[in-house]
Amino acid sequence: MQEEMCPVVILDFGSQYNQLIARRVRECKVYCKIVPYNVKADQLKKWGVKALILTGGPSSVHTPNAPFPDPDIFRIGVPILGICYGLQLIAEVMGGKVVPSNKREYGRTPLLVTKEDLLLKGFEKEETVWMSHGDRIEKKPEGFLTLASTPNSPHAVIGNLKKKIFGVQFHPEVVHTPKGQEIFQNFLFEVAQLSPSWTMESFLAKSIREIKEKVGEEKVVCALSGGVDSSVLAALLYEAIGENLFAVFVDNGLLRKGEKERVKTIFGKKLGKNLRIVEARERFLAALKDVRDPERKRKIIGREFIKVFEEETKHIGKVKFLAQGTLYPDVIESVSSFGGPSATIKTHHNVGGLPEKMNFELIEPFRELFKDEVRELGRKLNLPEEIISRHPFPGPGLGVRIIGKVTEESLEILREADYIVEEEVRKGGLYNELWQAFAVFLPVRSVGVMGDERTYENVIAVRIVVSEDGMTADWARIPHQVLDRISNRIINEVKGVNRVVYDISSKPPATIEWE
Repeated sequence: MQEEMCPVVILDFGSQYNQLIARRVRECKVYCKIVPYNVKADQLKKWGVKALILTGGPSSVHTPNAPFPDPDIFRIGVPILGICYGLQLIAEVMGGKVVPSNKREYGRTPLLVTKEDLLLKGFEKEETVWMSHGDRIEKKPEGFLTLASTPNSPHAVIGNLKKKIFGVQFHPEVVHTPKGQEIFQNFLFEVAQLSPSWTMESFLAKSIREIKEKVGEEKVVCALSGGVDSSVLAALLYEAIGENLFAVFVDNGLLRKGEKERVKTIFGKKLGKNLRIVEARERFLAALKDVRDPERKRKIIGREFIKVFEEETKHIGKVKFLAQGTLYPDVIESVSSFGGPSATIKTHHNVGGLPEKMNFELIEPFRELFKDEVRELGRKLNLPEEIISRHPFPGPGLGVRIIGKVTEESLEILREADYIVEEEVRKGGLYNELWQAFAVFLPVRSVGVMGDERTYENVIAVRIVVSEDGMTADWARIPHQVLDRISNRIINEVKGVNRVVYDISSKPPATIEWE
């Protein structure tokens, strides 16, 4: 990132909840970013940091090579909030004592508030919080007060009111801590005295200004898929650079039914000849032939996209920049929280799946935004709700919704089944209440009976989830009659399918997509 003022910096110590912390801060209308835990104090000063948050993580402070921050961060003089491992770091660094707990504390736990102060303002004497730890503080550092405890953690919340350094043993960022958002509000506004000034209007103005400065009179190629992210990106770029934007829609054969026609209708009039449709179906399917491993699929699709874009620029002229609608969750899952120790979940074709050498410089204005923030930005850019409210669709498309190898036959079956899922969900008035609803083609066949004859055909899994940001999700308890219509229609209308199953897995431990 370029040097810029950042009031809140989140130090990544490896928790899979890190992105939720960023969300909670953003919901308070305060700008923040996640950086590696070992960032230097001098760098934080350059960013003009006003508050620090130390995340949780899988390590113990006593583990060999456990991640410890630059000790000078505690001498910058800004308020600090430690969460779980972050609390234990504060205790260890500042002279307290952290020991293995006799009983690991996990799940919902009663928090007993002993001192309602700045951080716990508005809390009752007992609140429910979400715990996940194996160590606990046995002795708090000198100058710290115990603000709350749990049956297994005598110092579950501690604070040094003079230095404005606080720590909580629980996870306020997860929805299972009902008053978790109040923790962030109290820390940001009562402790750090920040103001809620970061909005989509300010982000839009800043992004347009930065894109203009970076691009100048150069040309930009935008990967336009018709989904929310790339559509909002195209609208933003057009606002910033006008006719220097060339939107390229690649028909790779892995798209939803009617996608190409939808893009032509919505963007054709505005972009005119600068909307370029590339027919690349045969090319992508040939590259994916007999490939079963999902990571290989993602990397192949990412590689082919770049090749197509590089070839297409020969018809446009000299192009310096490639713009992508990469989102923050893509980065979190692909490249481990901006270089921190968080685990890589999977490679997204437009992040970790890109080749190391390209003939473009990347422009990714949404790299630190969540999906709902992009939707809000789209509304500020006056995009139609039809686009803004669409469910997320993976960059590799149906290629990662076909488990195993991708064929023309499996694509056609899945495309029709997926269309039925969306149509019935919309008919049931459920679409806008859900995060995603789609079909998955399974690499198994099952025996069935149709028309008094034995069949041995394909199985379709239906995946419908609810979520706030895609980082955690739960399977949707939709009405049985909707599932009944989906199943009946797929089996009756999609040739080659005789069984439909419903996926009732949450994220975690499963991911939303199957690959």
